[in-house]
Amino acid sequence: MTGDSCEFAENERSPLRNTCATIRSDTFVLSFRNNAAAADNNQDATMDKNTKILLKIGLDFLLLLCVGFPILIFFIWGEPYQRGFFCDDESLRHPFHESTVRNWMLYIIGLILPISIMIVTEVVLESRNGYRPSNIRIFNWEVPEWFRQCYVKIGIFGFGAACSQLTTDIAKYSIGRLRPHFYSLCQPIRADNTTCNDPQNQGIYIEDFHCINDPTHRLLKEMRLSFPSGHASFSAYTLIYLSIYLQARMTWSGSKLMRHALQFVFLMMFWFTALSRVSDYKHHWSDVLSGALIGTTTAILVVRFISDLFTYRRQGSSLPISRRGLDTPSNGEL
Repeated sequence: MTGDSCEFAENERSPLRNTCATIRSDTFVLSFRNNAAAADNNQDATMDKNTKILLKIGLDFLLLLCVGFPILIFFIWGEPYQRGFFCDDESLRHPFHESTVRNWMLYIIGLILPISIMIVTEVVLESRNGYRPSNIRIFNWEVPEWFRQCYVKIGIFGFGAACSQLTTDIAKYSIGRLRPHFYSLCQPIRADNTTCNDPQNQGIYIEDFHCINDPTHRLLKEMRLSFPSGHASFSAYTLIYLSIYLQARMTWSGSKLMRHALQFVFLMMFWFTALSRVSDYKHHWSDVLSGALIGTTTAILVVRFISDLFTYRRQGSSLPISRRGLDTPSNGEL
């Protein structure tokens, strides 16, 4: 029965009136069920999307933990290779000095400083675009685009830092090279109670010894971790990566030299940290060079193959495009 027939039945008060009322009631129930089913489908789709996003986040943290946890194992339970020495090795007879760049300073310039700059940069970039949403919802929270960018940029930065540090620790504990202040800190004595002052020990490679000064277990462990320099590798990775990050993301037009001045400051912070490890007699020069190469190589590999710093992701973005992107035809042809 059509709508016109039902309208006629209503106007004429015909016996069809009850039939029309029944049809309208069925139509209303059917429409309500369809709307409820659509709502359930949307809710299920939202739940599936939330589950996928949370699984991705969980997987990211799991992979980061897989790289970072061995570093903690090395620090707490790791024992370096027990390398010996020659009594006439002058490179091991330097005095013991406290570090110019302490560990807490290294964490500030290598972690807190880069992360803070990344957060500020991403917030400023998104403020120019009106704080757009990222089209990602977690439960009832619509994730801002600046938050998503911070998560990606800082997550990749942290993953690279963990890879660089793990690479350094594997080399440290595998080589077990003695630090330049080894003799001053340890004052080694052999099992027969002879020392390097006794002529019979000259030119002999000594492995079986203990320390007269009896330093703490931590110092005994640290004095065998000279190669490569952890300060050099960590500062090289974090500050070189930060300089590359600014090259890709800092688009302030107020001063053309501001970005390059900041990059120079960060590189000089790395340079000073590396040099201080030699002047403090914490490392041999080759240790510092090797650590710097590890950090620099890791930073370049992470930027090139993992990060999206030089990738044109969004249409209309003000972010810089790589040279390769400029040379690629828009129709996708090579």
